[in-house]
Amino acid sequence: MNVNRLGNTMKLWMAGALVSIAAFCSIPANAAQPLTIGYSDWPGWVAWQVAIEKGWLKEAGVDVKFEWFDYSASMEAFASGKIDAVTMTNGDTLVTGSGGGKGTMILITDYSNGNDMIVAKPGIKSLKDLKGKKVSVEPGLVEHLLLLNGLKKLGMKESDVTLVNAKTNEMPQMLASADIAAVGAWQPIAGQAMTGVPGSKAIYTSADEPGLIYDVVAVNPASVKARRADWQKVVKVWDRVVKYIDDPKTQPDAVKIMSARVGLTPEAYLPLLKGTKLLNLSEGKKIMVKGKGFKSLYGSSQIADDFNMANDVYKTAQDVSSYIDPSFYNAK
Repeated sequence: MNVNRLGNTMKLWMAGALVSIAAFCSIPANAAQPLTIGYSDWPGWVAWQVAIEKGWLKEAGVDVKFEWFDYSASMEAFASGKIDAVTMTNGDTLVTGSGGGKGTMILITDYSNGNDMIVAKPGIKSLKDLKGKKVSVEPGLVEHLLLLNGLKKLGMKESDVTLVNAKTNEMPQMLASADIAAVGAWQPIAGQAMTGVPGSKAIYTSADEPGLIYDVVAVNPASVKARRADWQKVVKVWDRVVKYIDDPKTQPDAVKIMSARVGLTPEAYLPLLKGTKLLNLSEGKKIMVKGKGFKSLYGSSQIADDFNMANDVYKTAQDVSSYIDPSFYNAK
């Protein structure tokens, strides 16, 4: 299972995500056509599999076709106008938008609640112990941001550690190398790194930074305008999905459905699900307000925009507000 919600590198989008805006905006408005949504194997998005298999979208009166992708491929399909919507992070929504593939965030599905990690070798108990040591991250990805935020809380700077650039899927080998003290990775790669170096452990995770990484449904603005009533039905179904997964009585069935979609056993999948905080509509509405910091999608997205600019992911700061439509949470 690959839970790489950020792809191999965000900078790739500056070369590969430039598309014809005219083509991107030409989503057909014909209501007879199903809405198309690209989704991938992050637990907050695999959750939609429950609605698919239970037939809840059809019950809600909306025709939706979910298309399964590797994460980066789903963003490429969305940016090129091949699908109406995609599940991705709020930060990546800005990245695709900066290349011409604008998306409107209409729903927050979840935030990472521990699945993104800084994993350190035995003997290193906290980020403070990393001072003067080498830490391997993939620059520009959320583990890089997670590390910087953690260091900042301790009054430390990026220069207090030596960053070693590596791809996220290389982190198990990086941690096993002699001169690397810690690595940044998401599950299950983080777990593979810990298995490969007995005694290693996560010293800082996204559970320490709730709201750092929001996962969303981003929709082509033309489709939002033309099919608002249908998208409203999709949003309402999400509440049913979260309730079913969170209910102890029905969670085993939900986990069975989700784990089968990604080829894992329910026992292996459950810990990954627990590292993801699913947000029902009531919880999401509280986040879909203007504000600063991680408790607001606006604030979190602004932090992502600042981070993307600082790391040369794109050249022009994005108008965060133009990417967010909270009205779907206010409809009756």
